[in-house]
Amino acid sequence: MNQGRSLRLFLVDGTPNGLLTAEIMNWTGHVLTGPRSKLAELVQRPECARTGVYFLVGPDPDDNLRTRVYIGESDDVAQRLKQHNRLEEQGGKDFWERVCLITSKDLNLTKAHVKYLESKLIGVAISAGRCMLANGTAHEYVGLPESDRADMAFFLEQIRTVLPVLGFDFLRELIKPSSPVVESDGLAIQHSPRFRRAVPKEGGVAYAQEIDGEFFVLKGSQARAQWSGVSGGYESLFKQLVLEGVLTPDGPNHMQFADDYAFRSPSAAAAVVSGRSSNGRKAWVVDGTGQTYAEWQNQQLVGLAPGTDNK
Repeated sequence: MNQGRSLRLFLVDGTPNGLLTAEIMNWTGHVLTGPRSKLAELVQRPECARTGVYFLVGPDPDDNLRTRVYIGESDDVAQRLKQHNRLEEQGGKDFWERVCLITSKDLNLTKAHVKYLESKLIGVAISAGRCMLANGTAHEYVGLPESDRADMAFFLEQIRTVLPVLGFDFLRELIKPSSPVVESDGLAIQHSPRFRRAVPKEGGVAYAQEIDGEFFVLKGSQARAQWSGVSGGYESLFKQLVLEGVLTPDGPNHMQFADDYAFRSPSAAAAVVSGRSSNGRKAWVVDGTGQTYAEWQNQQLVGLAPGTDNK
């Protein structure tokens, strides 16, 4: 079993939509995040006068279904954020709505450390493929001694642990069903059974698996050639996947998934496959048994007595 972690959150002004700090036990890092509307308060915090890395996060102006992220570093983050807050034509950035700053409680992060972290974080974000990066071409920074690189590798893993808890998932590793089975703390990552969904009226079929809370439609699965449901809903997602080449033509009646694709829910996956709104909890069935996704999920609770710790 993976070992638990203790994360300390502090609402600076006592409200859920204001400034927030986060710390992990036995980690020297310190996280400060907040909305752009609170920037005047945020830049006055002592953390903003330290050396650190930061993220500017908001919807992608060219595709509102995606998140755009800028990753930066500075010796004086407050000054950099003031520059980013200018109008685009004045050298600022318009897209971002939230900022997240990572500094060190012991003040041991140097300019070399944060330049190294910035280059690694950009590489992780590109590899994860969960956001559109606003950064230009980034060069790998290697100007650190071996011992410092080891320290920064640990620091980076803590950043990747804490950010998803705060709602920033763009650094999360995308573990596809077709990827080799890996282990974490000695335990293999568990895959769900394979689910099946017939394409209505067209005779095609799609397959899916759930991994780490994400619902993947598998590479080679088929979907309806066109959106046939009412406008709205998942229609924009369907069209986006066609535009990005995730769905490619497969004869006159079908599209085909060019790669495994992670959806936020079984219903989103079922809608894209069906070309119309669909209840994924009923539409997806365990391949070979016909058990619905909802029935399979409920079966995980069968036999658990009330209050069972399940250790």
